[in-house]
Amino acid sequence: MSMKLIGSLCSCIWLVMAVSTLAQTSDDSNAVLDTAGQALQSGVDYYINPAITDSGGRFTLINRTGCPLNVGQENVSGPEGLPVTFSPFVEGETVVREGRDQKITFSASTICVQSTAWKVGETDQDTQRRLIITGEDENQGLPGPAGNYFRITKQATPDGVYNLEWCPTEVCPTCRFICGSVGAIVENDKRLLALDGSALPVVFERA
Repeated sequence: MSMKLIGSLCSCIWLVMAVSTLAQTSDDSNAVLDTAGQALQSGVDYYINPAITDSGGRFTLINRTGCPLNVGQENVSGPEGLPVTFSPFVEGETVVREGRDQKITFSASTICVQSTAWKVGETDQDTQRRLIITGEDENQGLPGPAGNYFRITKQATPDGVYNLEWCPTEVCPTCRFICGSVGAIVENDKRLLALDGSALPVVFERA
């Protein structure tokens, strides 16, 4: 084999490796990061914590009026709370990415027969905000369970702080959703998560 051919072969190999590395870097560039700076992985337990002090504690299940349970927060910061897992809508995806539809499910057993997956629920009559409850979306009018899919968007500053939103356009690209950010309301000393208000900035801590 001539030196010229060997040189060309080496150049091709280097180019393939460089393109592969660049693609991997680009592929990971929109990954959601946990508090240790690592990309969130599907199927792995994480705690969701408020990024701002005096904004309640970790996310957890709240018994508001019985089953189905509501998604909410512990009243104060501390070790209490329940971890969640993320399941991307895109089949085969193992990394949780910004702006992509994800099913969020508490890793917990309850007395209710419903799933512990997050779901957009009814509108609270006092605040006119849509509450986030648990259970599987059984809406048959859409190509997928749109009510179960949320997305994570990065705040401009600081790094590692995110907002949670409901706008499942991957589930149904042609649907016109009334999208909303996930925030908190306080009802009878219970912190409940709801859409249609100010967003609650959060960080993700591996359990």
